[in-house]
Amino acid sequence: MRIGEVARHSGVSTRMLRHYDTIGLLAPSGRTSAGYREYSTGDLKRLFQVESLRSLGLSLAEIGTALDDPGFSPAVLLDRLLVRTRERIAREEELLARLGDIRDGAPAEWAQVLHLIPLIRGLQSALPARRQSSALAMTGKDAAALARALTEALLAEPEPNAAGALKWALRRAGDAAFGPLTWALGSPDARVRYRAVDALADLDTPEASTELIAALNHSDPAVRRRAALATGSRGFGDALPELLTMVIDGDRDVEAAETIGALARSRELTDEIAGTILAELDGLDDPGARLRLTQALAELPGETSAAALSRLTADADPNVARSATFLAGLAGRDG
Repeated sequence: MRIGEVARHSGVSTRMLRHYDTIGLLAPSGRTSAGYREYSTGDLKRLFQVESLRSLGLSLAEIGTALDDPGFSPAVLLDRLLVRTRERIAREEELLARLGDIRDGAPAEWAQVLHLIPLIRGLQSALPARRQSSALAMTGKDAAALARALTEALLAEPEPNAAGALKWALRRAGDAAFGPLTWALGSPDARVRYRAVDALADLDTPEASTELIAALNHSDPAVRRRAALATGSRGFGDALPELLTMVIDGDRDVEAAETIGALARSRELTDEIAGTILAELDGLDDPGARLRLTQALAELPGETSAAALSRLTADADPNVARSATFLAGLAGRDG
């Protein structure tokens, strides 16, 4: 079969068939009396083998080695192909995400697209300093347009300075950052969940507050407690049970006690909170927890707190009694 017929039947161009011949990948077995290439049945079989391997992404050199070296292991070549294919897919997925981020920004002109591209590339850089500078270079409009990219970058950021810059930029995004962060609260990765609730705590919007209140019932204690500190400081009484648990457990208890004091002052809840703390004290045997609750009482304003501390000066636990006496004296001098 001559080269033109082979090209018609196989779909491989005559130019490519001549190239195969030149590099020794597929040389026709014979020539006609006029010098034309003539392909045998065996040549055609090899051609289909070449094209099959090309369809897998092998180079012509790799195909030649695979077909001509009897000791060559297919597994080695397939492993190489798997790595190469995964890398290509990763690049395509990165491109897909980048296009999505730009499209989310609803650009009206090419100038906006060209402005956003280097910012996105900066967020995806392997260099922490470049990720940081890219975040700091964003305007509020940029941050809102790239809220998803910013969120993904923050949730994956291991370097503290870059993470701080990303949080700053995300705050500038406002409500646009809300959706991606809310979704991240359900991540199977505890670090991602915490970074998400921590970023939500930095968003001073009604939507963020609503989500943080919902997070008070999250299954992850770290998420619940970060949400409690944020909502308590905003004056939401729903945070009180978790804040008291933090004091009792000794987990960020100083912050929790200060937040309880701020909550009491902002919502005039001093009497209610003091009564709740006294009730907790009456049911506790743990000396450390009782001492921490006593100290938390000192954060509350007003006469109810002073009266509660005065009562505790006679507590059976000497550490609690001494602490209450000292704190009551401080409250008296401040008053």
